[in-house]
Amino acid sequence: MKVLQLCNKPPYPPVDGGSLAMNSVTQGLLAAGCEVKVLAVSSDKHPVRRSLLDEEYLSATRFEDVHIDLALHPLDAGVAVLCGESYHVKRYISAQFQDKLIEVLDAEEFDIIHVESIFLTPYVPTIRRHSKAPVILRAHNVEHNIWRQMARNCRNPFRRAYLKNAALTLGAYEREHIGEYDGVVCITQADADFFRSCGCRKPMAVVPFAVQPEPIDHIDEEPFSLFHIGSMDWMPNIDGVEWLLDKVWPSIHSVAPQARLYLAGRHMPQHLQQVKMDGVQIVGEVPDAMYFIASKQINIVPLRSGSGIRVKIIEAMSAAKTVISTSVGAAGIDYVDGENILIADTPEQFAQQVKRCVYDPEFCRQIGRNAYDMICRNYELHSLTDRLLQFYARFEE
Repeated sequence: MKVLQLCNKPPYPPVDGGSLAMNSVTQGLLAAGCEVKVLAVSSDKHPVRRSLLDEEYLSATRFEDVHIDLALHPLDAGVAVLCGESYHVKRYISAQFQDKLIEVLDAEEFDIIHVESIFLTPYVPTIRRHSKAPVILRAHNVEHNIWRQMARNCRNPFRRAYLKNAALTLGAYEREHIGEYDGVVCITQADADFFRSCGCRKPMAVVPFAVQPEPIDHIDEEPFSLFHIGSMDWMPNIDGVEWLLDKVWPSIHSVAPQARLYLAGRHMPQHLQQVKMDGVQIVGEVPDAMYFIASKQINIVPLRSGSGIRVKIIEAMSAAKTVISTSVGAAGIDYVDGENILIADTPEQFAQQVKRCVYDPEFCRQIGRNAYDMICRNYELHSLTDRLLQFYARFEE
């Protein structure tokens, strides 16, 4: 099977949740014997790092990219607001990307066009004109829900108004255009249920983010260590970490003063880099995310907004780490609270969960072992790739 994978940002090297999710599809399809070509959007925020693209990946995917200016331009954003358009989608429209897409489609035939995220939907009409292949959307999230939740948590009235408008226009776009695809692959059942409630009657499948579970037991784990890792240019992560430092960490530190919190992630904002708090270390970008995860004990996920599935939770669980997360952060994962994850939605609940893990290390280890077992059952790469291929097969003539 020949698959053209269109990505709204570089999927390789996989440095954040979105790129990890896209690259897992690429690697799963390649391992299954499919031919995959990757065409990706590059931007100043998410540039293609040519020096990091190894020859094996370039050869396997015949990778190409087109740079699009995705920076926020206030005038363009204001015009979009006045016209009732989704600026977050509109800024992906590029004549250069369209030309490259036409070039690729005219050069060869594909069995499936796999589109990563709703943001590339403006190119579906172009695909239809130049290819007879079924066009499948992989919906990473119900995108507008993220903005709606962020607006709810925002205290600044002007910023809250902007976020509400972004949620409104993006939600309208999702509802109006989801039906343009031949099929939809959702990462969670909740996302699939939403699209069904919007009237989408196209074939739909739920295929979560996939990993190859591998507990890393050759790395010494620092006792009493808590960590958060995530791309820090994603607004929900910034909001969650700010809440963690402002409200949650003082409660944790009061009941478990021996605990240490490490905050890691690319593009750490300047105001967070300057944080000085007892027991807190700002790490920033780490050279090897899985090594960093393996060296720590407890993954703290303080998200207050989000949709889809949190890839970093799946990664931490695949390394047999205990995860303490908000309900929002853990949404979409097949968890059992108190068995393979610990749920906390208030500072006091986070403090009590951390206290129990710190003072009962065997309980903490068992939660991590149970999480690893669950990942092996439900999120293993090859079995989920088979599920995706079975969905593709529905569209074979």
